[in-house]
Amino acid sequence: MQNVIGNVDRLTKAASVEELWCIHQQLMAECGFDRLLYGYTRYRTSNGLGDPRDWVILSTQKPEYMKAFIDDGFYHNAPMIQWALENDGACSWRWLTETASRGNLTPAEMRVMAFNKSMQVTAGYTVSFRSVSQRSKGAIALTAKPGLTQDQVDNMWAENGDAIIVMNNVLHLKLLSLPYSGERKLTTRQREVLQWVGDGKTTQDIAVLLGLTPATIEKHLRLARQTLDAETTAQAILKAAFYNQMFGADSR
Repeated sequence: MQNVIGNVDRLTKAASVEELWCIHQQLMAECGFDRLLYGYTRYRTSNGLGDPRDWVILSTQKPEYMKAFIDDGFYHNAPMIQWALENDGACSWRWLTETASRGNLTPAEMRVMAFNKSMQVTAGYTVSFRSVSQRSKGAIALTAKPGLTQDQVDNMWAENGDAIIVMNNVLHLKLLSLPYSGERKLTTRQREVLQWVGDGKTTQDIAVLLGLTPATIEKHLRLARQTLDAETTAQAILKAAFYNQMFGADSR
């Protein structure tokens, strides 16, 4: 792939998640991957990945694919997700067929493979990003254009794989620095009161600073907790920080 430095420069200069994702779609399509599914969680535990509503999910897959894979829970038994959780780097989907041929996939995993085949999600690569903590994990599934075989995709990867990995790593690192809310978008006032709490201010302090009543401040904190599905204000501050919704250049 030509002009890798120029492509990386475009990614790093993106000012929003939407702009970044649009650029990355174009770049990956040029590489032969027209359907992407990126996921990142900071709520990984020993027995799960947390609430999907707390994940960063970006996709160019069809809505019906996403409904089955995420909403209906197919991801629980997706072999490539399990591979991504246990590994860093890139993996050809050839691993799937080889593992299945050895009889090493469960019936539930085989059902996910059959579903993917029905949706023409059969050839591609998964890139798993190095985790920054035990609680976090990110990966992206790169699905090749319909009609391409895994042999053809592996040949493409042999030629451009290093550049593709670099661009996906840049995408991932850039996403970690950009505000992303998904279903958890705070209002300006909710973000503002959380920021003041994060600065160590009491409800009374914030009321004076904003010219509001303490009851109104408590209301905004309660709504912020509800929006972020947080049990406490401290947890709400943590989640807002994870989503880069606090202390941004335009936050106050």
